[in-house]
Amino acid sequence: MAPERNPAGTTTALTSVEADRILVRGYPMDELMGRISFGDAIYLLVTGELPSSSISRLIGALLTGLIDHGVTPSAAVSREAARAGVPLSGSIAAGLLALDRQPVSGGRECRQLLDQGLDLAGSSLLLATAATDLVEQLVQADRIPPPGFGTQSHTSDPRVMRLLQMALELEVDALYTQILRAVGHALSRHPALEDQTLPINLDGAMAAVCGDLGLDAATADALLIVARVPGLAAHALEAKARAGTRAGAEGPIRYDGPSERRLPGRR
Repeated sequence: MAPERNPAGTTTALTSVEADRILVRGYPMDELMGRISFGDAIYLLVTGELPSSSISRLIGALLTGLIDHGVTPSAAVSREAARAGVPLSGSIAAGLLALDRQPVSGGRECRQLLDQGLDLAGSSLLLATAATDLVEQLVQADRIPPPGFGTQSHTSDPRVMRLLQMALELEVDALYTQILRAVGHALSRHPALEDQTLPINLDGAMAAVCGDLGLDAATADALLIVARVPGLAAHALEAKARAGTRAGAEGPIRYDGPSERRLPGRR
């Protein structure tokens, strides 16, 4: 007797594939194609429901903001793997493996910090007081900069400002975004940190936005990983195309693409 294709106990709520029909969370795949964005499809897969219009825009912005951040260690790994002749899938996978420490863990640690702040606030929701107490604990424990704050490349990351602005349009209680801002304000006012600039970074913005969307830390990690794949693929493809017959490492990388330009007739 042939083994069962779906033995007892093996189930999934994600997809159903039958003859002439493919369902994703109950929706026919062909009806989703061309009618929802890629970001909406990802949100549907991880949450089980289609997003509202404002959440759709925020998820799209979040994924776009994470797609590339220069030749970071993960991108450099993908580029070197491609130059060495590793297939595209392997080059992307190599870059993904290099994501584990930063920024994946940074967002996860910031989410834990924000949860700690909300626990301190309790039912009173005195977020400013909780943030002040939390920052004092961080200073005493020598955890400065805390996860989600401080950046080497920006004094004010434009992606952060955009995400937090869009988060105001959500139809949910933005407690994570509020405690994030409160902690940032408390950091700027602490007397022991007067000589330090600790702006909210992308890890912090992502942790807060995902928290307000009701997405757990593991799902937030998944979104970051998915968003980075196109950027790693592009780096690997470019490195392979430009390598030619040259051997050795790429060395310092200089940007030679288009100068800054604006989106025509769009927000």
